[in-house]
Amino acid sequence: MLFTGEYEHTIDAKLRVAVPSEIRAVLDPDVHGEGFYAAPGLNGALWIWPTRKFEEYVNAMDASLLPEDDVMAFDDFFFSQAARLEIDSAGRVRLPERLLRGAGIDKTVTILGVRDHLELRDPAQWATLLEEKRRSQADLMTKARQAMARQHGRNTGGSTAATGA
Repeated sequence: MLFTGEYEHTIDAKLRVAVPSEIRAVLDPDVHGEGFYAAPGLNGALWIWPTRKFEEYVNAMDASLLPEDDVMAFDDFFFSQAARLEIDSAGRVRLPERLLRGAGIDKTVTILGVRDHLELRDPAQWATLLEEKRRSQADLMTKARQAMARQHGRNTGGSTAATGA
């Protein structure tokens, strides 16, 4: 599933927010699972994945009986803060207060589709960050193309010069 778009929603008194209808329309419980998982993202936003995508990530993580200290620290923080979110009959999920507080989100939220997950952000913070990203758009796109070319070179075993990038 590819998540895209930007949506502004209100969080109600019970800490519920509507999952955008465009996203709900393409969710298939047989493919994506029932509900979502939420956890703090790497960028300070609240990240939300469909249940099966989250489980894929977790299963792809290297499991060891004796993990490194950094892995243990990550696991302690990430999984203790993660929460399963059920979709109610009105298409809403209840967001844990600790996750909203950690992401600096109050009564309104901007929901972003970001490839394989959703990000929830404070609207004012997002507006500021978006303006910064717009000012550096050409540089961001150049760096992204270079990263994709490097990744493509690793996946094919060739160099970036051989791929025409």
